[in-house]
Amino acid sequence: MLRLPSLLRTAVRFASTSTPQNFVKIVEVGPRDGLQNEKQVVPTDVKVEFINRLADAGLSVVEATSFVSPKWVPQMADAYSVLTTIKRYPNVSYPVLIPNMKGLESAIAAGAKEVAIFTAASETFNKKNINCSVDESLDKFQAVIGKAKVEGIKVRGYVSTVLGCPYEGYISPDAVARVSERMYGMGCYEISLGDTIGVGTPGSMARMLESVLKVVPAEKVAVHCHDTYGQALANIQRALDFGIRVVDSSTAGIGGCPYAPGATGNVATEDVVYMLQGAGYETGVNLDKLVEVGHWISVELGRPTVSRAGKALYLRKENEEAKLKAKL
Repeated sequence: MLRLPSLLRTAVRFASTSTPQNFVKIVEVGPRDGLQNEKQVVPTDVKVEFINRLADAGLSVVEATSFVSPKWVPQMADAYSVLTTIKRYPNVSYPVLIPNMKGLESAIAAGAKEVAIFTAASETFNKKNINCSVDESLDKFQAVIGKAKVEGIKVRGYVSTVLGCPYEGYISPDAVARVSERMYGMGCYEISLGDTIGVGTPGSMARMLESVLKVVPAEKVAVHCHDTYGQALANIQRALDFGIRVVDSSTAGIGGCPYAPGATGNVATEDVVYMLQGAGYETGVNLDKLVEVGHWISVELGRPTVSRAGKALYLRKENEEAKLKAKL
């Protein structure tokens, strides 16, 4: 009898239980995680139009903003205005990031229907980022999740540094599993595993997922890959092998990586959708419209798009239009 290697057995087992196999949900994080890490403060009307354009392109989840202190994150100071001004598309979710109970209350006042909380698998990263240990951060979020449930608000959980930490380096897959299991047990409907500094490889992704998927179902897990070392798409493909069907990404790759100077940061949504469509997956996203959105926001930010697929597809369209005009 042929025996599969342990990692492959895990991938097959979880792939057979996730739903549905040919659809991948894209969680667009550009308006929040992307713009929050841009150096410049983007005008509110541009943020609103960005979100509306993304929803119009077929993205079913668009992370809109974060209700954090403007003292620490001035880019998100207009969170209330953004969330109360956007056009609410049917069947589109607009989650917002919150750091504490005050953030939840502000999000509720703005009409949020879904929020996201965050911690890290690295103790050092957590202490430097939010000035408390991992367990302390989760203890604080317990009450937040409780209130959100009473208000009928869904809660998503982010776990940072799952494949490496800028301070500790290697992060044990068991540490990631422990944090993920606790967040899931607290009531987070989905756990997003973030390669914050983009150092992961398909091998380390597989080892981490093998541990996490022992305690959290594959259909409740998302991956959030940064492309610092050019491994994001390969890491996403590896996660797909394990039955993961939710991927976080940022249109035009906006949002740099604050812990790796010069790094591209978030993987570009255009590149993810292009890869998924080529592999036969469905996303519900209109790639042509998405490429237009990526070009538009890049112009607004005053810099080229980071997306390779976005750039190539936009240039191809321009060339085709130029040829058509030349014939007329």
